[in-house]
Amino acid sequence: MTMMLASVRSLDEALVALEGGADLIDLKEPSRGALGALDHAAVRICVQAIGGRRPVSATIGDLPSMDPQLMAAAVARMADTGVDYIKIGFFTRPRALDCAIALSKLTNRARLIGVMFADEPYDLALVDELTRNGFAGAMLDTAHKTGKTLLDWRTANELEEFVIRSRNCRLLTGLAGSLRQEDVPTLLAIGPDYLGFRGALCRNCERGQILDQEAFAAIRAAIPQGAARIRRTAA
Repeated sequence: MTMMLASVRSLDEALVALEGGADLIDLKEPSRGALGALDHAAVRICVQAIGGRRPVSATIGDLPSMDPQLMAAAVARMADTGVDYIKIGFFTRPRALDCAIALSKLTNRARLIGVMFADEPYDLALVDELTRNGFAGAMLDTAHKTGKTLLDWRTANELEEFVIRSRNCRLLTGLAGSLRQEDVPTLLAIGPDYLGFRGALCRNCERGQILDQEAFAAIRAAIPQGAARIRRTAA
């Protein structure tokens, strides 16, 4: 059963997502990039308010330099907020393996999700490296929010290949990237563990605007709800 991830930028939005039925609540600041980080104090407030009713993920910010030490420090700081999952962008740099190895020492503090980008060159071999280094999940997103969706960058067959590779590695697998309501049927057929949304949930479908309850409800209605939730992990 594919679940719905809702990206939010404030406590008010987190509560809208909770009440609206999101399966996973993702904390980030859209104005700071594809994986812009929300301030740690705000993340802590949201985690406390959600109170374990849904798993919570957060991003560490865009770090295209792929410096292992900087990345590990950012993950450690975010882990201190108590989130269940931490999303880390793996941009097109030759140090991806070094970063995965450096982050393997932090997998006992939070469940790590490696994010690859459909609008950048990527190597599916990274999925295997994430597994070997203790990551909990792999996700395919878009780095550049230009109005194109995930399906504009990659075919359904390519997305299915990513999902199957990740599933075979027993990783929690997600797809995101300026997704629209009309993209949902195609992506549900591929069968990722979750689909991630931001812009489609917002006023005028603009990711920088506030969440719109009507838009949120439309996306929630497009994804069948099941009783199962993904397991939370102790922070």
